[in-house]
Amino acid sequence: VTPEFSTSVAVTASGFERRNSLWSNARLRFDVGPGIRSEAELGTLIAFFRARRGAARGFRLRDPSDHSSNGMTGAPGMTDQLLGMGDGTTSTFPLVKRYGAGEAEQVRRITRPHADSVTVSVDGLAATGWTLDPGGVIAFAAPPPAGKAVRAGFTFDVPVRFAEDRLDVSGAAFAAGEAPSVPVIEIREAEL
Repeated sequence: VTPEFSTSVAVTASGFERRNSLWSNARLRFDVGPGIRSEAELGTLIAFFRARRGAARGFRLRDPSDHSSNGMTGAPGMTDQLLGMGDGTTSTFPLVKRYGAGEAEQVRRITRPHADSVTVSVDGLAATGWTLDPGGVIAFAAPPPAGKAVRAGFTFDVPVRFAEDRLDVSGAAFAAGEAPSVPVIEIREAEL
């Protein structure tokens, strides 16, 4: 797993730097090749790659190091992540995961939650009358009351695609114990 940012750095004649962060959140890269352990799994990978037409079609991938609202891999609870504050009129709240705090806080949209893992609370109490809409959006039948914190717990996948339109796999190298490199990259999805 490799998180990456895009930052432009300009160095002035006096040696000072001006940095501009072009992305507000990290984009993840993965290499799933080392997980391939047998020729049967290699065949499954090749068939999956062909069915996705290389980089053309995305798919879901569970990040083994960060897939829960509770820390990175803990069991989710209904108060893990603050989604927003009720105002008496807003009835939809996108799932988010927060990293850091204060000015350094990063807010990541979660668009591919595991539906059966999502729990929601309002003011610390289990919420009822909500549904999970496409794109990881919690929709309440009646808006939460003003001033009440809306929180959620969940596990999630990352939307990814193959990073390249070709898959370099050598049968001889695989038989000799060399894992193929199979890079995949996170898909940035439009805000819903």
